[in-house]
Amino acid sequence: MRRSVMAIILWSACIVPAANAQTLRDYFPAIEPYRTGYLKVSDRHEIYFEACGNPLRHPVMVLHGGPGGGSYPNLRRFHDPEKYHIVLFDQRGAGKSKPVNELRENTTDDLVEDMEKLREHLRIEKMQVFGGSWGSTLALAYAERFPHRVDSLVIRGIFLGTKQEIDHFYHGGVGDYFPDVYARLVDVVPDPDKKNYPRQLLNMLRDGRLDLKEKIGRAWAAYETKVGALQTTDEEVESILGEFDYYNFALLENHYMANNCFLEKGRLLHDAGKLSSIPTVIVHGRYDVICLPRVALQLHKAIAGSRLVFVEAAGHSGGAPLMRSALIEAVHSLEPKILKSRP
Repeated sequence: MRRSVMAIILWSACIVPAANAQTLRDYFPAIEPYRTGYLKVSDRHEIYFEACGNPLRHPVMVLHGGPGGGSYPNLRRFHDPEKYHIVLFDQRGAGKSKPVNELRENTTDDLVEDMEKLREHLRIEKMQVFGGSWGSTLALAYAERFPHRVDSLVIRGIFLGTKQEIDHFYHGGVGDYFPDVYARLVDVVPDPDKKNYPRQLLNMLRDGRLDLKEKIGRAWAAYETKVGALQTTDEEVESILGEFDYYNFALLENHYMANNCFLEKGRLLHDAGKLSSIPTVIVHGRYDVICLPRVALQLHKAIAGSRLVFVEAAGHSGGAPLMRSALIEAVHSLEPKILKSRP
């Protein structure tokens, strides 16, 4: 009886637990793009994009994290390629976009405009927007600017770009849970008593000697990689760092964080009411120490009709088995609404 009552309470509040291990969903099979290209979005920037799946079916634009993380093959695998037209792109300065490492003309509003230009370029009328971590920030910024172009949202690891969230990430909040890992980051900050770590790191990444840039980039990427998962050994962190451009990742991320994500104070939460007509599922790890669970709850309350899924035994990583299962289930739960009118 107690279990049934709790289920009713959770459902009535639109906060639901993620599926248990016996009902886990896994990635769809690996696929390759049927189209790749570059779109010139300014005199300085060209963004790389790829289209996968079925171009005649429902469009979804998938946003990578970071900022600066770049797209990767598993981002193609949260949607059924028979049912979805899956579009990915590398944000300005990241991944295969040109020029790499470019900080000029690289703000949140620039990225929102790029999404709209890519939508128009691909002749998409309306689309689902899917993103995690920084991808959730950008998804919200786009949807609040162009709500008539978004028919559904699936967002994970909610980050609203506020000073409080940035301070938590950089200035000790994460250190309460990973004190040894945080101490290694603090060791590379020139003046740790000044709580402007993003600016200090950015200055070294942008203007320091080559060996210093390498050191800082690696230290930042190691920090975020370690605290982003519940169980990642130091050896696994080292292996992961060998697989991507951690300098570029660190440079772009600290560029955004040093500038408060180029967002007006409280803008995303303040404007979230614009999304109440858009079917929205918010997925968040119960033990996400990078992006705070209470922020996910705040957003859920601000978007009438949204559904919030707390994934138990999960942290920040979108690729962890429990998290990716919850995300794939979230996509599936929206299909009766968004696929109904599609051919």
